[in-house]
Amino acid sequence: MIKPFVQGALALAVAAALTGCGTVGKDFVAPQGIDNPAWRHAAAQSDTARLPAAWWTVFGDDTLNTLEQRALRDNPGVLASAQRLLQAQSQLGVTRASALPQVSVGAGVSNSRTSAETPQGAALGHRSITGNQYTAGASLSWELDLWGRVRRVVEAADAQALAAQYDRDGVLLMLSGQVASAYWQLRGLDAEMAVLRDALGSRKEAQQLVEARFNAGLTNELDVSRARVERANAEADLQEVQRQRNQVEHGLAVLVGASPSVPLVAALDSVKLPQPPAIPVGVPATVLSQRPDLAESVAGLRASNAQIGVAEGAFYPSVSLTGNFGYASESLRDITSAGARQFSVGPLALSLPIFDGGRNRANLALAKSRYDEAVANHKGRLLTALREVEDALSDVEQRQKQGAVQDEARQAAERALLVAQTRYQRGVSTYLDVTDAQRSALQAERAGAQIATQRLLAAVAVARSLGGGWTAQASSPAVAQADAK
Repeated sequence: MIKPFVQGALALAVAAALTGCGTVGKDFVAPQGIDNPAWRHAAAQSDTARLPAAWWTVFGDDTLNTLEQRALRDNPGVLASAQRLLQAQSQLGVTRASALPQVSVGAGVSNSRTSAETPQGAALGHRSITGNQYTAGASLSWELDLWGRVRRVVEAADAQALAAQYDRDGVLLMLSGQVASAYWQLRGLDAEMAVLRDALGSRKEAQQLVEARFNAGLTNELDVSRARVERANAEADLQEVQRQRNQVEHGLAVLVGASPSVPLVAALDSVKLPQPPAIPVGVPATVLSQRPDLAESVAGLRASNAQIGVAEGAFYPSVSLTGNFGYASESLRDITSAGARQFSVGPLALSLPIFDGGRNRANLALAKSRYDEAVANHKGRLLTALREVEDALSDVEQRQKQGAVQDEARQAAERALLVAQTRYQRGVSTYLDVTDAQRSALQAERAGAQIATQRLLAAVAVARSLGGGWTAQASSPAVAQADAK
């Protein structure tokens, strides 16, 4: 005769085998993306592209590298996203644990006395029973996943944890892009301030020259007033750009997790903005898989698909198994004796839904509708990603052309200013021609600095739209060194 605990072991083995019988719902299939689109604004094609994590190193600016590292380490939003990821991973652990047998152990002691006046007491001659009871044992409970419902629950939780990871990556990408944009705006304003300081110095010299000519009777008071107006306008413009720089620096300080009250990046007296890095605009569309928002969207689709299986599992029987083994004795010294042993296997309980008023059917329809909504949203995110790439590439292309034309305008304005100053000194023309030429030259210089800044910002936008950056197959020595680090 097979002993009862052997029967219980056999029951557990059979139950474990049954849990792998099948899985409700359909396995997830990732939606098809757009492969290798012909980029409208691709000026050249490249075969491959790698996307380094520290994409900002392609600019070769040590100050920017330091700011990015500080931001990724100290930004409150990054710290909060890391905690959300830990929460999702912990929730995944809780869900996975629910798919395994739950075993607990316990011990207890009690003292009791029964009533002598109850029917039981009367049967004993109106006597009560008193005594101690010591217990020690273990219990087991397990929902047998015969149809795979619990496996779908775990799959959904796993996809949600993965989505939380991509959400964290998206926060890092957005933050790094914001830091780079703010930094190049800051340097662009420094370059513009350098132009205005040079212009202010020229205006002061011109004002002194006009005043000397006026004192010598070689010009009129109107020319003096015009010279003073141009000097004051240049000084006012300088203060306005300084105000803008202060605001950008304050915002950059917050991004890196520092106080805006503490100076962050010292202004440079003379700034020559670097050329933006070369961009492999012919990169294939597969690089969009690097974008955290698209990867998070796919993970959300996987979770929604698994929830359909969970909803379908509600239509099938739910089977659970319980059991316990232990000892009970009136005396503590006899608790481990063979006679104190007690155990039970079962019941093997089955619960089958018969009538629920249509709740399970409604939950299944809800899960399917949520999945279809997630698919539609994913397509929208994919199109948005493609649009952002096209916008960024268009900006790079047009800003480059705009910069070339603007450089011609700057050279022409400088020549016009030189001619106007020479004609005024010779008395051929009035100072009005000089002031007009000064304004045109200053405007051209400032526009050149602004376009150079916009070209750098466009490179940042391309990096962000591609999901983190780029390096061409033939990397520059600076980029290769950064990758090696």
